[in-house]
Amino acid sequence: MLTPMPLDLRMALARTECDLYSNLVTRATGRAVRRQLESMLREMQGHRLAVLDFTHVGVLDFSCADEIVAQLLLRFGAGLPAHAPAPSSPSYFMFRGLAEAHLEALEPVLEGHGLALVAEAEDGSMTLVGTVDADERAAWQLVLASGGGDVAAIASFSVEARLDLHARLEALARRRLVIQTSAGFHPLRHH
Repeated sequence: MLTPMPLDLRMALARTECDLYSNLVTRATGRAVRRQLESMLREMQGHRLAVLDFTHVGVLDFSCADEIVAQLLLRFGAGLPAHAPAPSSPSYFMFRGLAEAHLEALEPVLEGHGLALVAEAEDGSMTLVGTVDADERAAWQLVLASGGGDVAAIASFSVEARLDLHARLEALARRRLVIQTSAGFHPLRHH
């Protein structure tokens, strides 16, 4: 369904010829890393799943969180309003290796842009980070618990009747937090 593309941010940082290969600080550094990542993403055809790995990143400041994460999400369609046309070849993003120190810089940036992202913990569990309301979070958790499918299959994992589940799932798909296909809605997975 999607071609996963692991992106180690330390390697992208090294390719930008920055001196400190494990710290993402300054807006200029963030811009250089984002451009490197955009270049790699554009080389892929069709729908893409970029797995951004922060495992080897020591420091992430607000300006790099904005330049790399928020701008990537916005530029590749994750912040689309409901009336905007979807890109013909959308990109999806998952994030791994996010430490508490990374989240301290990342969460306010995501909230400032009204964005959210899917993060994978060390144990493989998934969580949402950023701006999501309780109904969106509940719908996302249903997709995750069900493994995906059509609306009826996803709704069967809830004891509550969810008349507006389809609309919530479509909103999550527009935000690139789930994948929408002709077969339904599916969680982001890279393996």
